[in-house]
Amino acid sequence: MPSIKFLYIKGCPNAQPALELLKKVLEDKSIEDEVEMIRIISEADAVKYNFLGSPSIQVDGEDIEVKRRGDKAVFGCRLYKNKENPGIPTLEMIINAFS
Repeated sequence: MPSIKFLYIKGCPNAQPALELLKKVLEDKSIEDEVEMIRIISEADAVKYNFLGSPSIQVDGEDIEVKRRGDKAVFGCRLYKNKENPGIPTLEMIINAFS
């Protein structure tokens, strides 16, 4: 069973669309594991959770964006390599995290 964390900051406009995309992938893959919702409220939280910006998804403690795993923690917004909506991860990125 994977450990799934959804990390975000209050007021992030991209959190809900990213969470909905994550839930769709979990449903499509018949993964019934609970998603741990973590609201990041400070720089210290960002460092503690290796938060790469809002919204972030981690599976088994690893960020789903493989190329950014070595980046420093950020207390702020996040941009993904997603041409359609850079504020959320791509569907493929989420699917690959569970492959």
